[in-house]
Amino acid sequence: MGPRYRTVAVIGTGPSGFSAVRALDQEKIFDTIRVFERRDRVGGTWNYDPTPDVFPSLGDSNTSQKAKSIPTRFPQFTPPAAEDTTARTGIYEGLDSNVGAKVMAFTHTPLPEINSPLSIERLGNSNPTRPFPVVAQWLEDLFHDYLHLISFNTTVEKVEKVGDKWTVTLRRKGQLRHGQVQDYWWQEKFDAIVVASGHYNVPFIPDVPGLEEASKAHPNHFEHSKSYRSQNDYIGKKVVVVGGNVSAADVVSEIYPLVKGPLYLSQRGKNEALQAAWELPNVEAKPQIKNIETIPTGINVEFTDGSKVDNVDKVIFGTGFRASYPFLTPDPVTPNNRLAGFYQHIFKVGDPSLAIVGQVRAGISFRVYEYQAVAVARYFAGRGKSLPSLQEQDLWEVKRVQYKGPSTNFHEVKPDFKEYFDFLVGLAGPPAPESEAYELPPWDDKWAELAFAVLPLKEKYWKSVRERSSKPRQERAKL
Repeated sequence: MGPRYRTVAVIGTGPSGFSAVRALDQEKIFDTIRVFERRDRVGGTWNYDPTPDVFPSLGDSNTSQKAKSIPTRFPQFTPPAAEDTTARTGIYEGLDSNVGAKVMAFTHTPLPEINSPLSIERLGNSNPTRPFPVVAQWLEDLFHDYLHLISFNTTVEKVEKVGDKWTVTLRRKGQLRHGQVQDYWWQEKFDAIVVASGHYNVPFIPDVPGLEEASKAHPNHFEHSKSYRSQNDYIGKKVVVVGGNVSAADVVSEIYPLVKGPLYLSQRGKNEALQAAWELPNVEAKPQIKNIETIPTGINVEFTDGSKVDNVDKVIFGTGFRASYPFLTPDPVTPNNRLAGFYQHIFKVGDPSLAIVGQVRAGISFRVYEYQAVAVARYFAGRGKSLPSLQEQDLWEVKRVQYKGPSTNFHEVKPDFKEYFDFLVGLAGPPAPESEAYELPPWDDKWAELAFAVLPLKEKYWKSVRERSSKPRQERAKL
């Protein structure tokens, strides 16, 4: 018996893309596996870009990247398109992983046991974090056997079902023609698509009165946490950080002792598990921003409690990201930032030949991508279990919205790890004897504890900083 789909395209070469490529290849049943990557190397968001993404206009930040003018015939050469800055990553110089390495890694290949000097200083020897270069190199090494499947510098511009095939419109940059660098456009057709393009591309910027005018007049006064690169950029600056979750906590804990005056922290809501970060010395809590005033020399920031900070040098939005699949037709992302119409966050309802790997959040990072990818590969191969009826899939989405809400929280796996991993293991089923696949290990309750092992260490460190700062100066000098 043959596979459900013989030709498959994978979009993206980050951790979820690797999971998809490996799982598909190990089934040893597909005629074609093609992988498209818009960058010149694998690794996705774990690659470091020295030059950060630019601060988007308010309209651009809350929508997918702008659609390009697509040729009407193929193949075709066109003048080079402007750079899509959302392709730049959010990695900064001192970034360490925030998921415990023992379960952040794939079940088949552990991460190297290497810590950064800064994490050792703050969190102790053999702590569960890993510096981003270690993760990036690990992914590059894992991809070694699959490089022949990848088309680099290739942007997927459009994915559309035409008849019984998916038509993928592609653009490769940097092609030399008649002595000029141009973009080359072409199309390929596939039976099935795996989208593994990640969800840390398009910054989410809240709608703040006065922000659009101020960002146009003084663009250097604003950035998203995706653009954070170095502590050095904030020494002696008057800074407002906006946000109440991991990105904001990372920025606050990096720059709180370096800024001019207090570091102002504006929050609508906050993750209580990060409370020790919000209480670091030199951090002053503020409510939501009410208005941003543009003045000739810069900006003033007013908060909803009536307080005001004048002559702010930088407002940093640690406010998360937009789900973005700009190449999918029609666009499946709702105004509330939810991927709609995908059963279990993976299979398109009504047409499971389109699958997404990596949209879930708080799911133990790379490991959940591995399990999703194996389930997709086995389903595409005609192995494993069948999906439930369309009515059951629709009902799952309705109940999910009732449970988690219509926003991005819809995709949060936590706290239902066991249920979700068990579903993926059950859907995947055992490996076929004629494949090179493997049995997915069952969920282990210890994994959740190991995954979140970084947070207690950070909390302990943040509290120690707070305690030291509260001691008299002479006593601190003796520590």
